[in-house]
Amino acid sequence: MAGQATPATTMLRKQGVRHEVHTYEHDPRADSYGMEAAELLAQPPERVFKTLVAEVDGALTVGVVPVTVQLDLKALAAAVGGKKAKLADPAAAERATGYVAGGIAPLGQKKRLPLVLDDSAMTFDTVFCSAGRRGLEIELAPGDLVRLAAATVAPIGG
Repeated sequence: MAGQATPATTMLRKQGVRHEVHTYEHDPRADSYGMEAAELLAQPPERVFKTLVAEVDGALTVGVVPVTVQLDLKALAAAVGGKKAKLADPAAAERATGYVAGGIAPLGQKKRLPLVLDDSAMTFDTVFCSAGRRGLEIELAPGDLVRLAAATVAPIGG
């Protein structure tokens, strides 16, 4: 597992949370990092989640949705009691999370941001999300993700 350690995987290990790390060969020409992960890991894409950083009323907020849908910015704002949301500047997202765009993990972020997980995740025993690097995914129970990220669960996929 050396070489696969990221703040997200380290957090999971320290917390004793059951998870599995999956690797795949990331193609830098891929159009969609999430769909690439679903294909190369042979997983249904609705079970693979992407982590997006948005600004809700000027505050960075994280939305985690299946790779098959868009983040509903209005629903994200409503889930955290805000009014207006827009996707964050990638450089701001990278600075706040400590991860590179396309590899932002919902766990182990440099700055703990409010996180909303799409409610569809709760229909699966386990879900896949970035482990903090392109080509590296973690599989874990959605309830563990909610607990560790202090996440709100809401319908935010559009």
